[in-house]
Amino acid sequence: MKSMSYAALAAAGVLSVTLGAGSPAAHAEAAALTLAQQQNCMSCHSVTRPFMGPALHDVAAKYAGREDAATYLKHKILDGSTGVWGAVPMPANTQLTPDQAATLASWVMTLK
Repeated sequence: MKSMSYAALAAAGVLSVTLGAGSPAAHAEAAALTLAQQQNCMSCHSVTRPFMGPALHDVAAKYAGREDAATYLKHKILDGSTGVWGAVPMPANTQLTPDQAATLASWVMTLK
C-alpha cells in the first residue's frame, strides 16, 4: 500500500516540476491525481507500472492514436470493462459523476 502512495506522490512531484508548480496546468494535474486517489483508482492502478490493472501510462500510450480517447476512457471508467487488459475486470465506477470521469480520462491521456 505504501508503494502506491509513494508512486502517486512521486508522480505529483514530477508533474509539478515538468509543468511548473504554480501553473494552471500543474494545478489541474494535481487535482486529477487527487481525484484518482480519493476515488480509489490508485488501489488498482499505478501511473508507471502495472499493478492489479494496467499502468495509467500504458493506457495513455495504447489509446494515444484515438481521436475519441478521452471519451472512450470516460465510458470505460464509468461502465467498467472486461477482457481489454487481461482477465481482471475493471468494475463500473458508479460513485463518479460523468464530469469526474471525464477529468480522470483527460488526465490519463496526458500521461503518455
